[in-house]
Amino acid sequence: MRLWQLDRVSVSLFGDELDVGYHAYSILKTGRDYSGNFLPIHFQSLAEWRTPLYLYSVVPTVALFGVSPWGVKLPAAIFGILGVWVFYLFIRQITGKQGIALLCALVLALSPWHVQYSRAGFEVTQLLTLYIAGIYFFLRGLKNGKWLFPSAVFLALTPWAYSTAKLFLPLTFAALVLIWRRDLLKLPRKQLIIAALCFAIVAAPIAFSTVFGGGAQRFNYISIFSDPTMSPEIGFARLRDAKMRNPVAQVGITPTFVDRLFHNKATWLTTFVGQNYLRAFSTEFLFTQGDPNPRHSPNGIGELYKFEAVFLVLGLAYFLFSKVDKKIKIFVFFWILAAPIPAALTRDGGNHATRLFLLLPPLIFLVGYGVWSTYNSFLIRKCSLFVYSYSFVLILSVVFFQHLYWIHYPWDSERWWHAAFETAVKTAVFESPNYDKVIVSNAGEPAMIFFLGWSQFSPQRFHELYQPRGTGGLDLPRETLPNFGAISKLDKYYFGSPNVDLYTLGQVLPDKALYVATAKEVNVNLIQEPERLPKDLIMVKAVAYPSGEPAFFLLTKNTK
Repeated sequence: MRLWQLDRVSVSLFGDELDVGYHAYSILKTGRDYSGNFLPIHFQSLAEWRTPLYLYSVVPTVALFGVSPWGVKLPAAIFGILGVWVFYLFIRQITGKQGIALLCALVLALSPWHVQYSRAGFEVTQLLTLYIAGIYFFLRGLKNGKWLFPSAVFLALTPWAYSTAKLFLPLTFAALVLIWRRDLLKLPRKQLIIAALCFAIVAAPIAFSTVFGGGAQRFNYISIFSDPTMSPEIGFARLRDAKMRNPVAQVGITPTFVDRLFHNKATWLTTFVGQNYLRAFSTEFLFTQGDPNPRHSPNGIGELYKFEAVFLVLGLAYFLFSKVDKKIKIFVFFWILAAPIPAALTRDGGNHATRLFLLLPPLIFLVGYGVWSTYNSFLIRKCSLFVYSYSFVLILSVVFFQHLYWIHYPWDSERWWHAAFETAVKTAVFESPNYDKVIVSNAGEPAMIFFLGWSQFSPQRFHELYQPRGTGGLDLPRETLPNFGAISKLDKYYFGSPNVDLYTLGQVLPDKALYVATAKEVNVNLIQEPERLPKDLIMVKAVAYPSGEPAFFLLTKNTK
């Protein structure tokens, strides 16, 4: 499920995946990210900074497959597969029962949430595998201190993988120490010191870069603390209270003490964080709708199967009253309660499946524990009905998900995965010797990273042309073209649009220029109605989405 047709579903690489791929390609060719930084701790992209571990893990696969779906997504699939195995080891460690461990591993392997992220160039399968491995070796290290060394390394690598761990890891560290402090003190001091030093050595560079480098900029951008709607919403709430007291109150009225008491940054942030946090546990997110972003979750299903809701509740009850070590119980409940905290501090984090990915393992464990315990209860009564019923519902749910994922999802999500950009860019590059200028429209998505990735533009040349800004982003060389204004350029490739309709385009295009226009700005389906193409334009190629809907039109001026 994680490797089959990896280059076809999802239907294409979207912008962030191409950003990862081109960074890896640049590292491969020059030892620098595409912004020119030598073996960076955080990668400087066109618009943000990225954690490094997944990008470095992509370098070997990009060397084998180029900037392509296999090159960018294969490491995520591999970590997804490894994650299932490590999860099995972890569950066997905390329960002492191989049957439960195998069942939980099966539930994780079939999980829509885990499958989705194992087949895309996201960092979170890597994060999850490292985190579970770190906890697994920590628990083993409580009996034999030598295992604390790999635990320290795996846990210290998690913030290198994905930014969620930068907050979740300190919470985990505090929980582990508080829960098992007496067990840790019984271990040889030398082993504790070695583990602590290993952790510090691995974690220190990413921590320093996060605090003093560019690593914090991404959080500053998505954080609720920098939400531009906060002050206007507080002001509106205060004005509404004032109008309730005095209907003629106007904007600018001085708020009263009571207005300030009930409507301020503290109350706004508390409400926002609380809503985000609780939304992560909602039935809408977990069982019915999932993440509203089609890149994160197919439409029409939750992050878990609907039937798993029953076993999640049963598993919670069975586990609470089980004979499992009390400290393990405390840690599992900590994991569940703490996992949504990093996401809750971001603007759309309440149902953001990527930022909430660390919530998946304890939920899967409770589902598996519920199934196992219920099965044993029925087994005592020699009732096979449960086994047959569960197997039937499981197979039905998996078959439905497979149909949705392989048949409907590629078309339903084609625009979100930026399908057709590959064909458009590669066609433009192929045709470029025939033109003085190739202009790629920015009317849809910013086209620069799609061009860089799909064309595998020389990183050395890119370093020569573009200069990074210290605050993030790049200073882009620009050239003023008539009717286009000052637009970014890469040699003969330009990125911009004239903001005119199809019937004016031929009048503003430069001579001997190829224009890659989006279907949105053309606003005519020239695939079905080619006769509507103006006579002053020639259509070099029409590029369609997999569904057949138009995506791009490559146009040039008709000078005859």
